[in-house]
Amino acid sequence: MSVAAVLSIGTELTRGELLNGNARWLGERLVDLGFTVVEHTTVPDDAERIRRTLLRLARDVSVIVCTGGLGPTSDDLTTAVVADALGVALARDAASLAKIEARYRSLGRPLLEMSKKQADFPQGARVLPNDAGTAPGFSVQIEKALAFFMPGVPREMEHIFEAHIAPLLVDPQQGLVVRRSHQIHIRTFGTYESAVADRIRDLDLGGARHRPGITIGYRVTFPEIEVKVLAEAADESAARALAEEVAAEVRQRLADIAFGGKGETYPQYVGQLLRAAQLKVATAESCTGGLVGKLLTDLAGSSEYVLGGVISYANSLKTHLLGVSEELLQQHGAVSEEVARAMAEGALRQTSADLAVGITGIAGPGGGSEHKPVGTVCFALAQRGAETLAFTERFPGTRDFVRTVSAYYALRLFAGVARSMLDVQKATRVQEA
Repeated sequence: MSVAAVLSIGTELTRGELLNGNARWLGERLVDLGFTVVEHTTVPDDAERIRRTLLRLARDVSVIVCTGGLGPTSDDLTTAVVADALGVALARDAASLAKIEARYRSLGRPLLEMSKKQADFPQGARVLPNDAGTAPGFSVQIEKALAFFMPGVPREMEHIFEAHIAPLLVDPQQGLVVRRSHQIHIRTFGTYESAVADRIRDLDLGGARHRPGITIGYRVTFPEIEVKVLAEAADESAARALAEEVAAEVRQRLADIAFGGKGETYPQYVGQLLRAAQLKVATAESCTGGLVGKLLTDLAGSSEYVLGGVISYANSLKTHLLGVSEELLQQHGAVSEEVARAMAEGALRQTSADLAVGITGIAGPGGGSEHKPVGTVCFALAQRGAETLAFTERFPGTRDFVRTVSAYYALRLFAGVARSMLDVQKATRVQEA
């Protein structure tokens, strides 16, 4: 059966000292490969707990993927525990030891005796070479389960999984995947999770238009929300067709907020739109402190569409760098649509940008008033040859919440213009054809 479990080993994980990103990554990859992941378990560096957990999982699932405990230190117990559970001795693998020795030499470090234990494996195990680090992985059969063991260093774990484990899991000769699945990720920004779910509630389990074999899930990666359409069927092509059918309807219903698929972020999406529309942008930021510019310029190639920006936290910089008049500041206050408009127009005036955004607000936790409470943010979008748009939003929440959502709202302003331009260009091409 295509049922899998993920086991993470490490006291630093159970104590909360380290975020368990490996489990999340492995769970997603197993689902991608057609497995149903029924359990994620984390245990400390304790031999008896590791042993008991392995034997329990081996009775319930067909595949176990495990990370952690393969290093050179005294708390790296995994290999010895697996050998004990199988009732076999440890055997040193000469080829693995030679690779470890060569890696240490390349790093200019001596190979200590305790580091050699990374070349020890339960007798009869299949060695999984690690070209990204020193500790190889290995696989063994434990009762009904095929179990894979990898180091906990993420890049090493990912390398071993992709190079050696994934090909084996989907090998028809192994007979591990009986029921195939296909999952489609749809990213959204612009509303909250329950509102997203409400739009597609009849497509979910128990809904009026739900298809058998479909499960819809949600994941919040603030401030983005991901909708996951998982289809299960007798074979991969049927699962893919079912997933694509439902995903198309999900995208249609979420058309105003949907923007991409798995691994794509909203800043990436906005950057793609700006590049496609050949638009240059600039920013004038106060309460966001340059976050809009950072989100855009975190991406390689952003120099194609980002000219730069001004972080005008102080009123004096709003005046001197952006041309916001002191009279305007005194009359309306720094947090006002009038000032946001002047900031955006100032950024447009100081650059050759096609679009400029102005943001000024009260991120908190202090500084609010009855008329302008914490979370009040004023936006403006200036565009050459068009009237400047200005509006006010209120985002109740923490300082980080207000700043992050405000920055994304600014990105949405850029995206709206770029998308409109591209739609016009597309319609023109259709008419000409």
